[in-house]
Amino acid sequence: MTPSSILTVGGVVALATALCWACAPATADPKLASPIYGVTIPDGYRDWTLVAPAQEAAPLDELRATVGNAKALKAYRAGTQPFPDGTVLVKLAWKHTPSPNFAPASIPGAATTVQVMVKDSKRYAATGGWGFGRFIDGKPVDAAQHETCFACHAARVKDRDYVFTRYAP
Repeated sequence: MTPSSILTVGGVVALATALCWACAPATADPKLASPIYGVTIPDGYRDWTLVAPAQEAAPLDELRATVGNAKALKAYRAGTQPFPDGTVLVKLAWKHTPSPNFAPASIPGAATTVQVMVKDSKRYAATGGWGFGRFIDGKPVDAAQHETCFACHAARVKDRDYVFTRYAP
């Protein structure tokens, strides 16, 4: 891990520049699509714009960063809701680790998950227009875990077009 991957005090995030093995882009292989929704990890997402960082407390103890495609960023910046079809959000998560080089800082440790939301109001009409994917080591988790995605979003952020992440100023 390099100093450029440190979450600094000012809230600025410099995501790790190396593509981690757990975050490699998926191909069109249907075995790499999420059950229920058929969502895959989008190619090139590691070059997308940061929407916001987050720190998840215990028991997860994770650092997270949400990135979005051009449609997502345009909607966030304009305050557009609901998000337009074609919006894609990707949340990367790592174990929270103290920096070995700068004691007050935390850095990403081991990668835990990559989570994807895809807006398609026709295809995912039954789930608020969103399809979900959760991946560990580049492979989708089981259907049981995907069955919880929409219920969690609907219970907590229905009034925000089912999206937890707010755009960081």
